[in-house]
Amino acid sequence: MEPSRNRTPQEIWEAALGELQIQVSKPNYRTWFSKTAGVSYQDNQFVIGVPNTFAAEYLDKNQRSLIEKALIGLTSPEVQAVFQVNGKSPHHGNGAAQPVISPPPPSYTRLNPHYTFDSFIEGGGNRLARAAALAVAQNPGHSYNPLFIYGGAGLGKTHLLHAIGQAAAANHINVICTSAEQFTNEFVSALREKTTEEFRNKYRSIGMLLIDDIHFIGGKEQTEESFFHTFNELHNTNRQIVITSDCPPKSMPLLEERLRSRFEWGLIVDIQPPDHETRLAILQAKSRHMGVNVSLDVLDLIAREAQRNIRVLEGSLNRVFAYAKLLGVVPTVEIAARALEDLASKEYLSDDITPCSIVKAVAECFQLPSEELLGRRRDKDTTLARRLAMYLIRQETNCSLAQIGHELGNRDAASVTAACKKIVGDISDSPYLKRKLRDIHRQLHPKANSRNAA
Repeated sequence: MEPSRNRTPQEIWEAALGELQIQVSKPNYRTWFSKTAGVSYQDNQFVIGVPNTFAAEYLDKNQRSLIEKALIGLTSPEVQAVFQVNGKSPHHGNGAAQPVISPPPPSYTRLNPHYTFDSFIEGGGNRLARAAALAVAQNPGHSYNPLFIYGGAGLGKTHLLHAIGQAAAANHINVICTSAEQFTNEFVSALREKTTEEFRNKYRSIGMLLIDDIHFIGGKEQTEESFFHTFNELHNTNRQIVITSDCPPKSMPLLEERLRSRFEWGLIVDIQPPDHETRLAILQAKSRHMGVNVSLDVLDLIAREAQRNIRVLEGSLNRVFAYAKLLGVVPTVEIAARALEDLASKEYLSDDITPCSIVKAVAECFQLPSEELLGRRRDKDTTLARRLAMYLIRQETNCSLAQIGHELGNRDAASVTAACKKIVGDISDSPYLKRKLRDIHRQLHPKANSRNAA
């Protein structure tokens, strides 16, 4: 037709974009059309350049008719849109053309190659979480979006997150797999260096976002604001979001309500501590992977000693193997018992003690709501309870000072240090605080109490 005869493909496409910009929402236009280009027009095929495979597939499946309608008045009634990725083979809607060649995953995607679905040991406590993760990996953006996985430390949340990422990357989907802490650090750097546009483009032009430990952003207003808009952009365009945390959304008091509600839009699944059979299966798989032949009796002993946390379980296995190797003997039940002797004497450490459980125990002992310890109240009882909680988290967990400050209302590390020093002196001088400390210890370590009573 005459309208296209004296125009370049780019000029035709710019005219089409003017019409499309009116017909689609601003976020959709920015995400899918702003980085496209008119490449060529020949034999009724109009080739449109797109930045990645995901964009080509999305436009082909969801916007083809709209695009061709915009091109008809500028080219011919028989025009067919063809999508081309970075100079690669064009992507045709009729399915008869050459496949799109995907660019490699971005350099900022770091997936642990050992964390796959095949290496994930399924049990009663994680079966639903694994099934949901597999469904998301096989049908991203449509099965459950977002998928929210929560559970205690060392139970396999990160493993599933990386397994989803591996499957997505194998299907040529650009993935970002990161932690909420890293997301926050990048956002702060972008603000400082005035590169927020690059930050937005990085996180909003991908096919899948996997975020570990989302509870870290609670209380960080600007980071929450940025993540809120990133979440909306990805979710509105059916791109998969998977989130992990140590607690469900409703148990995050510092998280904005609008984010909490969005986390609850999809599917929320938890991972429970593994039962004995699952622990045994994990140990057998780990032994095979390490190439060590060990009897079932030895593995059974280890499985009974370390009950709550898979990392502790694997650490106990490594301890037994290392001890046997140092002695130059084969691992036996006797050798395993000796290797684990120190751990067994501190069996209470296998209790599921987390910062949340410590805050709850301290709050109950002082007859205060847990939220008060996380807030800004500075009356005598609340301040005392908050200091004691900081001290106990430092004693009972491996949390850093910064992490402790985050758990207790987003306070800085210096405040935690000062609080711990102050409470140590208070405990030594106060019989009242000593009694409180004993009561909280009894609540945190019921196994140790029952053993001592016996």
